[in-house]
Amino acid sequence: MNATVPPRHAASSAAVPAHATPVAPASLPAPSFLARLRGLSGRVLPPLVVVLALAGLWELAASGPSATLPPPSRVWADAGELITDPFFDRGGLDKGLFWHLAASLQRVALGFVLAAVAGIATGLLIGTSQLAMRGLDPLFQVLRTVPPLAWLPLSLAAFREAQPSAIFVIFITSVWPVIINTAVGVRNVPQDYRNVAAVIRLRGPAYWARIILPAAAPYIFTGLRIGIGLSWLAIIAAEMLIGGVGIGFFIWDAWNSSNLSDIVVALVYVGLVGFALDRLMALLGHLATRGTATA
Repeated sequence: MNATVPPRHAASSAAVPAHATPVAPASLPAPSFLARLRGLSGRVLPPLVVVLALAGLWELAASGPSATLPPPSRVWADAGELITDPFFDRGGLDKGLFWHLAASLQRVALGFVLAAVAGIATGLLIGTSQLAMRGLDPLFQVLRTVPPLAWLPLSLAAFREAQPSAIFVIFITSVWPVIINTAVGVRNVPQDYRNVAAVIRLRGPAYWARIILPAAAPYIFTGLRIGIGLSWLAIIAAEMLIGGVGIGFFIWDAWNSSNLSDIVVALVYVGLVGFALDRLMALLGHLATRGTATA
């Protein structure tokens, strides 16, 4: 006797009603407040412990009778006003650190923006033109090794004013990593992208805006991130020589007045501002490249 065995998939179809709605897998619960707090503490506590440990060692090492640097306790006693009230302004150069930092940041912003515009444009030219690369790249490799302060006498002789001279030093210091990284990014655009642009006949500004710049953006922002750090280093050194309001001049003036505690406080502010500038540029790069550039 031959029995008819129904197909396996038919039995499965009969077991599930046709009108049944597929059930989506349960979504994972959102992290609780305690979980987020533990994650935040895991990022904050380790550097905080290291800073406190270093401050303790510094206090012990600088508290001896032969110590030449002030310990943290003396820094707080001598320069407490700079820490607690950075916004005071008594006229002239007697200002809080906020005003000195603001003046320095204004110079850095102007010089860095000029370096970013000129550096990206020049890097695009070198990255796309073999002739431009052969002619300009050796010159740039020589000029970028010149220390920032070596440009200051020439800039003072050319501009005859401190403000444009400082801005020029910032520009000439930060433009090189922008040029080099932009050129490398353009040369590393995948050939497949170029082939697609040729197939769809994408030319002119649309080709640059939709193919070259998005592909080279991680390299460009890497150059900008290096450049903003060099800009901040250059302005501190330049302001020590040109004078006027600025954090570099404040440090040099404190040294001439033997106020070592003021110098320590100013250096802490300089480091925090430099860190903030680096994080800001990393965030902009992360947003502009949709996460393809590491922050």
